Amino acid sequence: MKVSYYPGCSLDGTAREYGNSFREVASSLTIELEELPDWTCCGASSAHVTDDGLAFSLAARNLMIADRLGKDLVVPCAACYRRLKQAEKGLIERRPVEGSPGKYPNKIHVKHSADFIWEACGEKAIRGKVKRPLEGLKPVCYYGCLTVRPPKVTGAQNPEDPQALDGIMKSLGANVKNWSYKTDCCGGNLILTRPELAKKLVRQLFDMALEAGANCVVVSCPMCHSNLDTRQKEILRENGDRYDLPIYYFTELMGLAFDERSIGKWLSGHLTDARTLLRQQGLL
Repeated sequence: MKVSYYPGCSLDGTAREYGNSFREVASSLTIELEELPDWTCCGASSAHVTDDGLAFSLAARNLMIADRLGKDLVVPCAACYRRLKQAEKGLIERRPVEGSPGKYPNKIHVKHSADFIWEACGEKAIRGKVKRPLEGLKPVCYYGCLTVRPPKVTGAQNPEDPQALDGIMKSLGANVKNWSYKTDCCGGNLILTRPELAKKLVRQLFDMALEAGANCVVVSCPMCHSNLDTRQKEILRENGDRYDLPIYYFTELMGLAFDERSIGKWLSGHLTDARTLLRQQGLL
């Protein structure tokens, strides 16, 4: 199976462990990723809050490149995915792109990484690769807000209760816990402007995860991972609340279950201890 791949800025930088684990897991599942040639920033978190035209053009340019390749475009970063889906909607509605030779052909689909893996591979293929079932792990799956909302842009069929991450984790043998906060905002975009509000949102997610009986959180968004992973020490220092909840990218746990040797390197990039729980469960 061949698809185009848009890593975005985060997966080559602050979320390198997500990018590396996604590429290795894709290879294990015989998915060939063709990185988008000459891709550029999608404008998330910068252009889209200052210049709507620039934000649209940045994302649309990448879509036009992907369309010329003729393969569906897989996007792991939730923020990039949201910007590309917004641009896709604009192109389909015939919004012009500066420098574009004509209208957008609309021959490809833009897929978020978790949705793509679940839809393209499914339970049987994922289970078939498992060498180390994730028994003892009790995750809640946290989708965040960018991959599902608004549905008129993302096309999410079940925006309040998405299932791709849940399905993947269950296929790996994890005891997935149900909770109603899987698409609540973590406040990642407020951490510089409204830090107290952002930390309140984070604490609520942690409290609800523990109430659901979880011992870890699984994510598919670099911004969510960063916010949930880095705020735990701050909360402990400021409020005395200790959570010690590991935050894993879903691809890291897939790699662990598939017995990929790079798992230790990926986990070394986490700020909240991500290894002790795995050792306690005999998984690392």
